[in-house]
Amino acid sequence: MSDKLKQIIDKQSAQQNNTGIITDNVVQLVGFVIGEEEYAIPILAIQEIIKPFPWTRVPQVPKHVVGVFNMRGAVIPLIDLRIKFGLTPKKHTDETRFIVMRDGHDIAGFVIDRLTMAIRIKKSDIGPAPDTMNGDDTAIDGVGKQEDRIITILKVNKLLERDF
Repeated sequence: MSDKLKQIIDKQSAQQNNTGIITDNVVQLVGFVIGEEEYAIPILAIQEIIKPFPWTRVPQVPKHVVGVFNMRGAVIPLIDLRIKFGLTPKKHTDETRFIVMRDGHDIAGFVIDRLTMAIRIKKSDIGPAPDTMNGDDTAIDGVGKQEDRIITILKVNKLLERDF
């Protein structure tokens, strides 16, 4: 588990303990689907989840950066996670959403295929990223196990890294 995820977990614990809620070492995440796989990010990294709306294309950026959009006066890059993860782009559907994520001063919108749900996973049910993915370069923070499903937990700071 990365230091960033540990910080978010600790922050969540402190906030919940201040309101009198017992956490039982639980991590709160938001799940979403890209292609056939389910991913999740810490709930505190999400600024907004919105339905798709028009954006402006930007020339000479990587293919996964589909453009920029204006959100309350801020120009925010829009990244298609299907393309970033090496999948074929697809038309937006009624389930498509933009997730606006923030990590410090870094902010971006991400196109996802569909939301799943808010997820609460015990820290003990989160394992490390697969051995082939270890290291600081991977966007995978860990793997959550919940009943009969596996959820890949992503590093928000890696998703927000500018490679353009």
